[in-house]
Amino acid sequence: MSETNPRRILGAFIRAHREQLPAPVKTLGRRRTPGWRREELADAAGVSITWITWLEQGRDVTASVTALTRLADALSLTPAERASLFDLAGKRDPSGPAEPQTNLLPELLNLPSRFVGPAYLLDRTWTARAWNAEAAELFTGWLDREAQERNLLQFVFLNPNAQRLIADWSERARRLVAEFRADYSRHPQDVAMQSLIDELLAKSPLFTQHWREQAVLNREGGERRFNHPAHGKQCFLQTTLLIALQPGCKLVCLAAVDECAASKA
Repeated sequence: MSETNPRRILGAFIRAHREQLPAPVKTLGRRRTPGWRREELADAAGVSITWITWLEQGRDVTASVTALTRLADALSLTPAERASLFDLAGKRDPSGPAEPQTNLLPELLNLPSRFVGPAYLLDRTWTARAWNAEAAELFTGWLDREAQERNLLQFVFLNPNAQRLIADWSERARRLVAEFRADYSRHPQDVAMQSLIDELLAKSPLFTQHWREQAVLNREGGERRFNHPAHGKQCFLQTTLLIALQPGCKLVCLAAVDECAASKA
């Protein structure tokens, strides 16, 4: 079973990103550990090495917003990674978005039907809650009538249809894990999300590999290529809309294009 203690998850996150930093130029000789040493990170962030050590060990230590900000800068975190750092520490990032206060899920279920191209609505566990007929036709094995499981991650990692349908499956799978970690970091003790992760860790070695990398990415749009069993090669431009009043939901829309740049190359 994967770790559920936010402090230990935070510690693993900090250590992973510390070890991914390139060794300081001033460093001489061979290094026994990858990336930065704890004392190098502590010096760059203007904090004590004891504080860094205890954070990485998952101890019950106070992490102020100011210290987390300096730590994020020292680790050279991306916006998505920075958000995860603050989420896991249970703090509000002063540069982050305002917290929503209203739940409108019942009113969102009709949104996909208003779009011409494939469109679907994901909940916080990335389970499809609503989709239109175009999405059902495109995503065979996931949103069509015969499919039994509606979770996107389970489809991508556990259903052989996904590898045949998604043209760049391996790259999309890697990015999806990093994007999902950004959502998970906001709710590391969510029972439904934890159950999903545990199942994927038990059943998918590839998911396990990517999950342990601790990569974090914001969900982005762009080209999406498919090898449809009935319609052959298809290309879309994807846009993901975050619901301001319910950030756990994502409305994903795809617009068909004649040919993707990757196909031209």
